[in-house]
Amino acid sequence: MLLAFLLAPNAVQPASAELLAPYKDELFAYPKTLKTGDGGAYLSVDYRSERDINQRDEIPEKRVYSRYVDLAPRRVQQDLNLVTDVGRIPHVAVGKREGAKFIVVYVHGQGGSRLQGMNDFTFGGNFNRIKNLAARNGGLYLTVDFSNFETAGASQVSHLISTYAGASPRAKVFVACGSMGGRICWALAADKRVVPKLGGLLLLGSHWDNSFLRSPAFQARVPVYFGHGGADKVFPVEKQEAFFRSILAKDPNYPARFVRFETGSHGTPIRMVDWRHTLNWMASASR
Repeated sequence: MLLAFLLAPNAVQPASAELLAPYKDELFAYPKTLKTGDGGAYLSVDYRSERDINQRDEIPEKRVYSRYVDLAPRRVQQDLNLVTDVGRIPHVAVGKREGAKFIVVYVHGQGGSRLQGMNDFTFGGNFNRIKNLAARNGGLYLTVDFSNFETAGASQVSHLISTYAGASPRAKVFVACGSMGGRICWALAADKRVVPKLGGLLLLGSHWDNSFLRSPAFQARVPVYFGHGGADKVFPVEKQEAFFRSILAKDPNYPARFVRFETGSHGTPIRMVDWRHTLNWMASASR
């Protein structure tokens, strides 16, 4: 069933057309498929903390086993400050800061920082994977600090995107927002300056925003991925699923995907999102 999900309309193309080449796919693949729906756009997978945390981490939730990690991207990692008319924007960059093939921006949630998305060993090594995918495929991965989750913070992230997109004019920008960081994603969806650069939005254990259905991003059919824990106590999965289906109700062919990690908690999607398959699907869907 997972294959059917991946090969659904607008899904991953043959390897020669893929944005990202394979990298540790067998370690980061989704667990067993429990259910599919919405014409292949919805996937429920068998997440279990005993296996997906305790057997994956040497120190549960603090340090993943070394086979999940390759530290080579640290050679092209820089902690930087962007000076703009909306203030200094601290951020970390991995990969090509000019002429990148694609750009991925991770926006942290409440209590996080730019360092969260650069930690090689937490969240099951999944941040290390996206760092490797960017560095190995001519891309750029960015994490960012911002002042708040309101207009000021969204403006800072928008400026960061515009600056780096200007240095890589052929690159599509994929923005992944964890938890409360979703406010930034939805604000970017309404930003007419940013939307033409967007290749996709990833909402990881995040929330819904009905104004998206009237946004420039919706009109441009920017792909959206929802990853959500089935036992999320912060943002109930049923409400996010209902929002996902409201998108399909308005446009049955809209490039939206939902992956539900059964029994998973609020932070599970950050640990479990399959970056490579998701970004390859988005790149194909946004052409």
